[in-house]
Amino acid sequence: MAEVASMEDIRATASMEDIRAAASTLGIDISNIDLDSVRLPPGENFGILSDDEDLHQEDPLEYDAGWGNIIVVDNLPVVPWEKYDKLGGVVRKIYSQIGVIKEGGLLMPVDPDTQKTLGFCFIEYNTAQAHIQPSEAELAREKTNGYKLDRAHIFAVNMFDDFDRFMKVPDEWAPPETKPYTPGLKAPSSTMNLSLRKPVKIVQPSQPLSSNDEGSKENLQHWLTDEKARDQFVIRAGSDTEVLWNDARQLKPEPVYKRAYWTESFVQWSPLGTYLATVHRQGAAVWGGANAFNRLMRYAHPQVKLIDFSPGEKYLVNYSSHEPSNPRDTHRVVLNVFDVRTGKVMRDFKGSMDEFSVGGAGGVSGVSWPVFRWGGGKDDKYFARIGKNVISVYETETFSLIDKKSLKVENVMDFSWSPADPILALFVPELGGGNQPARVSLVQIPSKEELRQKNLFSVSDCKMYWQSNGDYLAVKVDRYTKTKKSTYTGFELFRIKERDIPIEVLELENKNDKIIAFAWEPKGHRFAVIHGDSPRPDVSFYSMRSGSNTGRVSKLTTLKGKQANALFWSPAGRYIILAGLKGFNGQLEFYNVDELETMATAEHFMATDIEWDPTGRYVATSVTSVHEMENGFNIWSFNGKLLYRILKDHFFQFLWRPRPPSFLSPEKEEEISKNLKMYSKKYEAEDQDVSLLLSEQDREKRKMLKDEWERWVNDWKRWHEEEEAERQRLRDGEASDEEEEYLAKEVEVEELLDVSEEVLSFDLDQE
Repeated sequence: MAEVASMEDIRATASMEDIRAAASTLGIDISNIDLDSVRLPPGENFGILSDDEDLHQEDPLEYDAGWGNIIVVDNLPVVPWEKYDKLGGVVRKIYSQIGVIKEGGLLMPVDPDTQKTLGFCFIEYNTAQAHIQPSEAELAREKTNGYKLDRAHIFAVNMFDDFDRFMKVPDEWAPPETKPYTPGLKAPSSTMNLSLRKPVKIVQPSQPLSSNDEGSKENLQHWLTDEKARDQFVIRAGSDTEVLWNDARQLKPEPVYKRAYWTESFVQWSPLGTYLATVHRQGAAVWGGANAFNRLMRYAHPQVKLIDFSPGEKYLVNYSSHEPSNPRDTHRVVLNVFDVRTGKVMRDFKGSMDEFSVGGAGGVSGVSWPVFRWGGGKDDKYFARIGKNVISVYETETFSLIDKKSLKVENVMDFSWSPADPILALFVPELGGGNQPARVSLVQIPSKEELRQKNLFSVSDCKMYWQSNGDYLAVKVDRYTKTKKSTYTGFELFRIKERDIPIEVLELENKNDKIIAFAWEPKGHRFAVIHGDSPRPDVSFYSMRSGSNTGRVSKLTTLKGKQANALFWSPAGRYIILAGLKGFNGQLEFYNVDELETMATAEHFMATDIEWDPTGRYVATSVTSVHEMENGFNIWSFNGKLLYRILKDHFFQFLWRPRPPSFLSPEKEEEISKNLKMYSKKYEAEDQDVSLLLSEQDREKRKMLKDEWERWVNDWKRWHEEEEAERQRLRDGEASDEEEEYLAKEVEVEELLDVSEEVLSFDLDQE
């Protein structure tokens, strides 16, 4: 590099006008200076580069940052060159279901010495899809990491970008930097899936949807941070749909969002309360946001009639039926399974109405709804449907049948999943005129191993009820008497979590009692049964634990002669509403099962629906438009106190917004319950402040009414004084207004109103 810069360099850097201006400021006559003879001190260039200096500087390398669409799939079978194409076809078939693989985008390296594959491959999708979260490559990693190709080959999948990132991890650990929370951003995985004998699966946190309308990411759980710990609900009345806070302290709802013609048929919350779904002719849509309800995703499905979320909100099932061209044919059914976050169709099912009408009483046009029932808890790993002599169980990693075949069960009539575990309960009726008994079986998924079976004889009908934690299964069995002219009912009670799954038989004291309703206590061990004849059946409570906790069912109490035909347990257990709907005109009894005592009785005339809020603090009863009068809803406290009432014409729907499960452990919840008085002091003080505020508002209202009354009285007094002269004139000069000073006389006046003459004929012969 040159050590000296000449004046030519300065001329290249500064204009002559700049040089003359600087010289004039310093009082130098530039015409007397030989600019070419000017030399800078050695080793100093004053920031002026020589002509060739830039040639010695290194150009910054340009890196292609577009590796976000490439994944690395490890633990593939090692095969010779002859089977290269076959293995490539299998891999391509699996990964092309998730996205479009770029042409030439599947590469399986081969060992040049052995001419065998190296057990891994690179897959490049068509685009990184930066505007969609997650991208196809990220979705492929999430869905296929841990995919079981066979017993010896379980995929370990990583993003290609991860390798460079993890190579930069320092050898010495340093505590992570605490960063402020940014709504909607996805935390990066902190561990790479390594190719080990036992692959490690990294579970990525769910990525909230971003608003397509606003173009920004929002915290979709923001409503859970309400300082007053209130719950939201949605209502539909007329053409309006409203989301409101339940502000029980203020004894009124507080508006959140309102929109006319928001949906064309109904609305539905997702199971964890993250999204509100609307239904339209072109398909369905989900909405959410921190401060407003923005449209997050659309799911194109013409003429959609029904929708159903998976328990973990990962998938949405849409249903539609279409009239056939030939009137003799049945309607054609279309079901699409969408990924909620990306809007991509993961699997579609098409067929005639007859193919989807097996099992259940039916939802629309005879189709049993939901057609697909989700199992495996909140992980959304499995879903199943019933067919003729089969139950088809699908896994969501590939959306294909488990072991590529359905579970064959001759004459199966019904099935249900455990709410917590991948266990199926199946009911098969009697076959061969009673020679082969009916049975209830418990089947483990995905192994399809039968865990327990119970044979049942002389069965007329059977219905299964799971307890919310999957601890117990109650099977209500209607049996024929020996004469086959009548039936009686009993219960088979399965203890799922105990060794060998023991079964108990429970029969009512009066076997001929008709079972009107059955309901498990949520998260508990008790259940309630309404039995007997209307209009005043009995209500009995049972526990799966006896007094000595020996694992025997025991009866707690029986309430005689109740006007009830439905049971509604609080989500927190302990409290239950014995309700008389429809023909019982909305009779309500709030009952404490812990104390076995009635807390309150009430009535919501013509009530059609009852729903507890997700915390078990409040209850909503509503009258929908099936009745023409008294449409609207009431909000009650858990112990039966009416808090407020809202009337709405043409009222269609009331739905509480669900809450996700608590992050508190059972031990922490128990500790809070034990120390509730300590925690409640803060809220009692807040309640007192609100009560004082309400009292002040009541006083202001009463004062306003009093002032209005006094103004009205003063106005009448003024008018009375203004009309005094006229009153005196009408009383012939008497000035007093006191009635006692006057003598009342009754005077009869006769007045001739009309005179008419009429000629009457008279027959002398008759006389």
